[in-house]
Amino acid sequence: MNSNIDDLLCKIRALEAELIKEIQNQQNSFIYNKQRKDTLFEKQEDPHLQRLLNYLKRASIKNILSIPVIWAVLIPTILLDIGVSLYQIICFPIYGIPKVKRANYLIFDRQHLNYLNIIEKLNCAYCSYFNGIIAYAQEIAARTEQYWCPIKHARHISTLHSRYQHFLDYGDAKSYRQHKENIRKQFDDIKNN
Repeated sequence: MNSNIDDLLCKIRALEAELIKEIQNQQNSFIYNKQRKDTLFEKQEDPHLQRLLNYLKRASIKNILSIPVIWAVLIPTILLDIGVSLYQIICFPIYGIPKVKRANYLIFDRQHLNYLNIIEKLNCAYCSYFNGIIAYAQEIAARTEQYWCPIKHARHISTLHSRYQHFLDYGDAKSYRQHKENIRKQFDDIKNN
């Protein structure tokens, strides 16, 4: 791979790590304790809590009418979750691909926020689940693509998944035939995640 591309990818990873660290440092200004894997806030009544009845009175009719559409997406999301989980349980050991840890993608901690009412907490849980499953499925798909078709696209793509930097250049048939088997096994950078 082009050393300039490798350098840029290293810089991107370093910036992502720095961004995550900075976001986590900002969280230190809030009152909570991390115990084991749980995040616990001090139990106290929050003056910013919007009571349920007041919350419902202020809800827009458009938001209320869209609720069934939003929640209907939960069914295919659950099916996607089951499907990709079964797929990787069955196929990844056959291919020698490291499994994706589902727990790294599904983070449920917003229910501890005292300023959210029950509907807001339920909505946050839904968004955490949906976005977590999409990220989990994308990582499973990325590892699968690295195994079966590690070729970059000719056209511009809007986002790169975590494995794309390992792919071969579009149109480079010689490299594809020479290096495909090595790329299929190139998961050394994954540390059981």
